[in-house]
Amino acid sequence: MLILNREQVESLLDTDALIAALAPAMAELSAGRVSMPQRMAAQVEGRGLLGVMPAYLPSSNTLCCKLVSVFPGNAALHLPSHQAVVMLFDATSGTPVAMLDGASITALRTAAGSALATRLLAREDAEALLIIGTGVQARAHAHAMLRVRKITELRVAGRGTQARADLARRLSGELRMEVKSFPITREAFAGAHIVCAATHAEEPVAKGEWLEPGMHLNSVGLNARGREVDAAAVKRALVVVESRAAALAPPPSGANELAGAAVHAEIGEIVAGTRPGRSSPEQITLYKSVGVAVQDAVAAQLVYDAALREGIAWK
Repeated sequence: MLILNREQVESLLDTDALIAALAPAMAELSAGRVSMPQRMAAQVEGRGLLGVMPAYLPSSNTLCCKLVSVFPGNAALHLPSHQAVVMLFDATSGTPVAMLDGASITALRTAAGSALATRLLAREDAEALLIIGTGVQARAHAHAMLRVRKITELRVAGRGTQARADLARRLSGELRMEVKSFPITREAFAGAHIVCAATHAEEPVAKGEWLEPGMHLNSVGLNARGREVDAAAVKRALVVVESRAAALAPPPSGANELAGAAVHAEIGEIVAGTRPGRSSPEQITLYKSVGVAVQDAVAAQLVYDAALREGIAWK
């Protein structure tokens, strides 16, 4: 069985290829051709949970399962709050063929999912990007957004002064562009065309009164005790999700933000053309992501295929 760590997964997984591969996979999910049970979780009282996310994609014959632990208190232990492994199986025999670092898969596929949504929903002339959050997902989203829009202005907003300054400095070096740092306020939102919220916040970091006409918002933060986007923002926006069943499910699968909300479409429906996307330049759009196993499966298959091409794995 092939075993790959974070560095190996990141070196093998091409972001552009992942964004492209997610589009037909999400359409396949929306068409009901994917086997993807609802996420289950074993709760560790007062500390966290262990989630199980299996999926089978007939079109690529991909059978996959992610095991992900979410322990919010890990910061005190100097450990990530989200840790995971992704298992890939031979869909003919059920034989395990690969165990991949799940943290990198999760970060890259989540950002790629937001990039796909941004490609489909954001205005074509969007060039000012705001990233809310200072963790792994925030950095991944900054890189992914540059794949789908010509970003000329980049801002980072976070609660911690040092953390947001550090991320801004790092992204400035990686992307070779000026990156400004802001607290999470209306000022950070002013003039932004694309906003990516990637936090574990219990209190909203994206508020309806801060959203401007034509803005596109990606929200990937998920916290059973709160919400990343307030009700006013959800009400003002055209809401798109990965899967209605997943997004509207109770915790730990669903998004608290969407309780009682009107979901316009799944991203796969927009890919397939069965539902429309943005209808005007002034419309505000919101892609609320809770993460679905189909995305892990697509990413894992791309990593495994790349490992076969490079001679790291053999059938």
